[in-house]
Amino acid sequence: MREAYETVIGLEVHVQLNTQTKIFCGCPTTFGAPPNSQVCPVCLGLPGALPVLNRQAFELTLRTALALHCQISERIKFDRKNYFYPDLPKNYQISQYDLPVSHDGWVDAPLEDRTVRVRIHRAHLEEDAGKLLHEGVQDGSLVDFNRAGIPLLEIVSEPDLTSSEAAHAYLTTLKTILQYLDVSDCNMEEGSLRCDVNLSVRRAGAQALGTKVEIKNLNSFKAVRAALVFEQHRQQQLLDRGERIVQETRLWDAKRELTASMRSKEEASDYRYFPEPDLVPFEVARDALERIRTTLPELPHARAERFMQQYGLPPYDAHVLTADKAVAEFFEATVTGGAPAQPAAHWVMGEVLSFLNAQQLTLARTSLQAAHLARLIGLVERHELTRPVAKEVFVEMARSGQDPQTIIAAKGWRRVADPQALATVVDQVLAEQTQSVADYRRGKTTALMYLVGQCMKATRGQADPTVVAELLRQRLTNLMTKE
Repeated sequence: MREAYETVIGLEVHVQLNTQTKIFCGCPTTFGAPPNSQVCPVCLGLPGALPVLNRQAFELTLRTALALHCQISERIKFDRKNYFYPDLPKNYQISQYDLPVSHDGWVDAPLEDRTVRVRIHRAHLEEDAGKLLHEGVQDGSLVDFNRAGIPLLEIVSEPDLTSSEAAHAYLTTLKTILQYLDVSDCNMEEGSLRCDVNLSVRRAGAQALGTKVEIKNLNSFKAVRAALVFEQHRQQQLLDRGERIVQETRLWDAKRELTASMRSKEEASDYRYFPEPDLVPFEVARDALERIRTTLPELPHARAERFMQQYGLPPYDAHVLTADKAVAEFFEATVTGGAPAQPAAHWVMGEVLSFLNAQQLTLARTSLQAAHLARLIGLVERHELTRPVAKEVFVEMARSGQDPQTIIAAKGWRRVADPQALATVVDQVLAEQTQSVADYRRGKTTALMYLVGQCMKATRGQADPTVVAELLRQRLTNLMTKE
């Protein structure tokens, strides 16, 4: 029988900051620009070029560190991290070693049955490297230095995670916080948010950590989860066979769904860190730090708590609505527009999120307006529109941006509640659905709901189901009385 193991996980999250220019020069940071069109002597590391720290990048780093409950270092400096790689134009990276911007913070990540507190070891500022292009290139690779020098915030966690589920919860929570702060768009497809994983396995109950393996090339939360599961099993199998785990850096192969060795894992001494001679150490003034602290927005956890108290939402609804800043603001705007909170929550979590997921869109890229959704919900709540028809109106609203009244008038989708207008439909359904009529007459009351559904289908959802049900009961009662 296999002896139980414990998995220990730490994450290194790299976040490109929302700045118009690079960290040490004035080159733009526009994504998708022609290769090597956004470079200069500074970010290319040409002789005589001197870096100057981007103030906005530094303030965004402080903003993030404060939101993550980090301690701000009393003295801050930059260092040269020396290594050779084709996309690193200077053969060193300006990063931070022993005096980072911040350290010793924490993030609370909610799981289904508990909350996991993940300690932040440090959050420091550095410059990004360039990018190697392999696809469509024969006998080599191309290098694009546009990304070189983009401000990069690295958030390093302590090894406090013990499962892929906990790691996923932490990453999701961290991403949400970053988006609330507006420090990054966190677009993983464009490389704005990247993650490296450090994982080790040890025998259950052991105090010492196992041999750490780093996994790179993870471009989605799904990939992080899959890589953790695979690597955990791989290391357990090695220990079962009595083999030694090698400290190394591995790459995640998404096509084959496995990790493969890339290189032996470096230690800090391998990078030959030394202070960056062109950037002097400095301190942050206390009043400047407090000024930034006062600008912090309401963060996801606090907003979820407020949604529960202010709107009476259950915890699940509150956390779903606040998981995305734009969705949370859309919900509140819908309520402000006159919709009751609970129906607004159901519509946003239901129709709105389903539409966004199906179309793979964000709210900003749709024509949806909170005021229009509030009016639509009002029509349903006042029984002027049935829910099935309202769903069709919603789809048209999302596609066209028109208000619900305009769509309803154009389509003729008003609710039909006149018993005389519905009598013909009811009689027709009863004539066609002889088996359901027989079932009802034998005491199978659920047959009534089926008949109501058929009437709703015949009227394309416009009939008032309450009126239809009452008409059906009357007709069926009359039939049974005549027996």
